[in-house]
Amino acid sequence: MQDGATTPGGRSASARFGGVDTLRGLAVLWMMSFHFSFDLNWFGFIHTDFYTSPWWLDQRIAIVSLFVFTVGLTQTFTDVSGRPARHFWRRWAQIVGASLLVTAGSYAAFPHSFIYFGILQGIAAMLLLHRLVFRHARAWVLLLAPLAIAAPQLWGHAFFNPPWWNWTGLITQKPITEDYAPLLPWIGVLWIGAGLGWLLERVRFAPLRHLPTIRPLAFLGRWPLTIYLLHQPVFVGLVWLAAHARGG
Repeated sequence: MQDGATTPGGRSASARFGGVDTLRGLAVLWMMSFHFSFDLNWFGFIHTDFYTSPWWLDQRIAIVSLFVFTVGLTQTFTDVSGRPARHFWRRWAQIVGASLLVTAGSYAAFPHSFIYFGILQGIAAMLLLHRLVFRHARAWVLLLAPLAIAAPQLWGHAFFNPPWWNWTGLITQKPITEDYAPLLPWIGVLWIGAGLGWLLERVRFAPLRHLPTIRPLAFLGRWPLTIYLLHQPVFVGLVWLAAHARGG
């Protein structure tokens, strides 16, 4: 999840691959709908179970998959663009900083289930590992992706259940937290995006130019990190006011 992704040559991703921004924007809109529904449930406007219902759990998997896939795809754009390393580290620092804000905010709202390794922490860890070890593996990451996705089922162990090991994803019991996106299996989804990007680079990303661009979604897709940080405070405030007015 990153703002202002680039394509080869350092140009704006939205200028050349608006369809990718549209895909990411769909994930943003879906995420906002999911969180707004969560807030309605939190304040008692609806009554559902976000923690065990397959309807909500499957949606979360789909939303995170879209986000992480596009992160991997756009990371390949950056890798082939020849941009200086400082651009990556500045963006990575922004994600880490945003993740700390999310942790602090979630602790204030949910002290017993606050977010300590959610989607932003997960993306930061995935990007770091990908850059330091695997970004030159090119399409070979597509072979690693299934192993990463299957890893929790193949090698999960109770040793990793304590919170300080949860980042690995090799758990046998899901931690009590409002958002959880560990390194495994999600880096496998990032590698699918990155590997596809490397394959498309061989044809100068030509297929991506034919993806449809839907302007409102593309706009959302250009600013995912900013929207991620701002939308929940706005939603919670609005639903709180509605609950207060109803109660009054």
